[in-house]
This record gives sequence, C-alpha cells and structure tokens, in this order.
Amino acid sequence: MPGRVGRADSAGRDPESCDVLVAGGGPAGAAAALTLARAGRTVLLADAGTGPPRVGEALPSAARLLLHDLGAGEGPLTSGHLTCYANLSAWGSPLLGGTDFIHDPNGPGWHLDRARFDRALRAAAQRAGARFAARTAVRGVTRRADGTWSVALRGPGGAGVVRCRWLVDATGRRRAVAARCGATRHRTDRLVAAYLTLPPGGGAGALDASSLVESAEDGWWYTALLPGGRRLVAYFTDADLAPPLPGPQAFLRLLRGTRHVADRAGRHPAPTEVPPGRAPRRASAHSSHLGSPSGEGWTAVGDAAAAFDPISAQGILTALHTGMTGAHAVHAHLDGDPTALDTYRAHVGALLAAYRHNHRTVYAAEPRWADRPFWRRRRPTALR
Repeated sequence: MPGRVGRADSAGRDPESCDVLVAGGGPAGAAAALTLARAGRTVLLADAGTGPPRVGEALPSAARLLLHDLGAGEGPLTSGHLTCYANLSAWGSPLLGGTDFIHDPNGPGWHLDRARFDRALRAAAQRAGARFAARTAVRGVTRRADGTWSVALRGPGGAGVVRCRWLVDATGRRRAVAARCGATRHRTDRLVAAYLTLPPGGGAGALDASSLVESAEDGWWYTALLPGGRRLVAYFTDADLAPPLPGPQAFLRLLRGTRHVADRAGRHPAPTEVPPGRAPRRASAHSSHLGSPSGEGWTAVGDAAAAFDPISAQGILTALHTGMTGAHAVHAHLDGDPTALDTYRAHVGALLAAYRHNHRTVYAAEPRWADRPFWRRRRPTALR
C-alpha cells in the first residue's frame, strides 16, 4: 500500500518484512524494483521524494533496448516526452556541429519530462508486484544477528520498521544507505550546475528539437527544449570557480557571452531582471563512485554506485542499466550464486573505466582554454 511502512504492534509481533528494500524511486531504484519483482521477489520501493525536481534530462534512443529488457513497455514510458532528433555542439571550435539520429536504427531519443518518466517507471514496478511507499525515507539501518536488516522508515503515516534480507541503495549521490553501511566514497571533481527554466517562446524550428552543448572559458553550457515548450539553460563549472554560483543577473551576463545557447534562449522570454521565482537553481554534477558498489547485505545502483559528469549524457541510461543488472545480481545471490555480486562489481568497474576514457577524450577535444583552471584540471595528466 503506497505510503505504508511496517511497525511492531503492541502485542510485540514482528514488523512487516520483504526480500529486498529499495531506497530511492528514481530510474535506478524503479528499474531495480521492477526487475526484482518480475523475478518473484517481495520488494518495497521507498522514495523519499526530497530535493528539487529533475529537469531537462535526455534519454538516448539506445534506451529502447533496455526498456524492452526491463519489460516496462516503451509506450507508457516514452509517451508525453519531446522527441530529440539531434545532438549539436560547439566544442573545440566556435562552429556548430552535430549528430542526427536519421540513420540510427533505434530512432530518435527524448527530452524527458522527468516527473512523468519516473512515475511511469514506478507504476511499472508496482504492476509487477513491488510495493511503493511515497515520501518515505530511510532513517536508520541495523544488521541483525541472522543477517537480515531492520530498516527504520519515516513517511506520511509516521515512523516504522521493515525487516528485509537485502538493501538496494538508489538514493543518488547522497548514498544514504551505503554511507550508513560504511561504504567508501570517492569524488573526482567539483562540478556543479546552475540552471534556469525559461517559459515557452516563439521561433521553434528544426534545431529546437535538438540538444545543444557549448564550451566556455570556465565551463560549458547545455540547452534543450522541455515538454510543454519551456527551455532549460544550464551552466556547468567547478564550485570554487564561481563562488557563489551566479545570481540571476550574473547568470544572464554569462549567458549573453555564449554564441549558440544565447541565440536559442533569446527565442524565449528572458527579461533583463529575472523574477525571484525564476532565479537559477543549483545542483551537484560531480563525478563520484563507491569503492565497491556492493557490500555485506547491500548493493548500490545508479548514481549511488557511480555518478558521471553530465557531459557523458549517460545518466539515465546508466541508472536503468545498473538498476537492472544490480537487481539481477541480488536475485542470483539470494538464490545462492556465490559469484553474482562479484560479477556486478566487475561490471560497474568496467563502466567506470569506459567512462573515464571517454571523459578524457571529450575534454581533450577542447584546446582553446587549456590554461584555464577548469580545463587544466581535466587534462589527462591532472586526472591520474
């Protein structure tokens, strides 16, 4: 039952129990819950629902294969989103280049309405048999002598306890569960984002159905249309290079210094004085990972396992993939397979190695500001 958590009653009966408790109701957590429920496990998906809403994230067309493997149904998950026909960039040059999806066998990708996408994925997990506890956060975990967990939860119905055999951490960069279990965290940069959502504007054309990235002296910019015609404009830099992150007018001054992003933003109402309700917001965007994505009685998926620089455009794809593969590993381990978790650890390690290689390659392709701190920190020699 949504929002309900277990609790020991006055007669001293045991609290509610399940095979696996998944903390975090984003793409990684919902994919894990869906996979485990389809495998026949009893699953409680607890979503704290805290933090600012996610906006402006893209889902590449390769996700169609993952959605098929998840059994979530592409239609319900991809309807109501904006089709993305190309990725454009001014990177390494002031000229705009791009890659379109006309010849991609998987077709175009999507600019997501994240709230809608997350709800659809959680609904798929519920249809598979997972229970969903909305606005319910993990407040404490205790390992019992028999190897199970007692998990303290707090939600709309108050505080309670659930007993489970395994924990899945899908709480993103916070790693709320893994941190309580003593996991080692590694952070490799200080990247942050300042972003602004502009109201619908005119001048929409073919290019507006594309994402756009433009590099700058101390970071880079991203812009894309959102479902409903709004436009996201985001600036990425290191936290110490813009302390504090740009206020409304400073943000607009930086925006006006761009060539291509400013052109697209100019098609939307962007007043000289930004109203308070439309001030830029801040979000973490740093790369980080756990020393191991799994430990005694727990497994991390999505950003909790490994969070990537958004320039990789891999966030949701990796979340879905690790949610599914991590859940398969947990299911196999609970069935007695002694190698399942080691296989998952090796798999996440391979993802990290590929990401690091691609990250170096992408940033090395922009030589114009090689002596600026932001770009100097991302040279291969600085990352060793």
